[in-house]
Amino acid sequence: MRDAKPNKEKSPSKAAAAERQTGVRRPDAARIPGASVHTSLASEIGLRIVRGDYPPGTILPNEAKWSETFSVSRSAVREAIKMLMAKSLLASRPKIGSWVEPKERWNLLDRDVLAWYATSPDREVFLKTVQEFRHIIEPEAAAFAAMRRTDEQMAEISQACREMGEAASLQERTRADTRFHLAILRASGNDLLVPLGVLIESAFDHLFAFTTRAVDDLNHAQKLHEAIEKNIRLQRPDAARNAVRKLLANTDGVIRSR
Repeated sequence: MRDAKPNKEKSPSKAAAAERQTGVRRPDAARIPGASVHTSLASEIGLRIVRGDYPPGTILPNEAKWSETFSVSRSAVREAIKMLMAKSLLASRPKIGSWVEPKERWNLLDRDVLAWYATSPDREVFLKTVQEFRHIIEPEAAAFAAMRRTDEQMAEISQACREMGEAASLQERTRADTRFHLAILRASGNDLLVPLGVLIESAFDHLFAFTTRAVDDLNHAQKLHEAIEKNIRLQRPDAARNAVRKLLANTDGVIRSR
């Protein structure tokens, strides 16, 4: 049995309700290039849930209404709902339908959920949450990497750091920055951090794009990354740990100033 029943009194936002009544899609509705119909539909509904259009406890429209609104088949709707249930955003029961689960049950380590969360109105809260996670994980991961990294792993870390400094665009820099941090997690030698790093990749992308600003900021951040790379390369765990803490403190300051 569920320990919390859906709240039938809660309803979606007026804008979302009006949209469903008219059957007109928002012009900014999510679409994934090359994705199947049910995957794109799951992305659209999931984004609406995470950003608060459908608060926890809300009973969602039935298959017929979703099918009418998006001009898709009912089977596509059913598959989309199954995907969202697998991510713990939704629950379903016969004669009741599907409802939004409490936020604490959502699988926030799912790549899609993270991406939706990062574009929600609470984006700043999300970024601070990611930053707190980094404070918990990354300093020790860097210290372990300094002790355990292989030559191949070190080459991967060094290359990503170098490509950050040589990047010709923000997008290139962000990708190299993400590779740098994920490479350190892999080099830590802790198997649990490897899949975790892949899952939070989209969250890091949003964080780095948000915090990367003026040229002076970029140069300072580059030096902080180079200090991390150097101490891992020289196998200095304490210095690597402290170097990561300095980088995180710098990022904290940038977030507060935005």
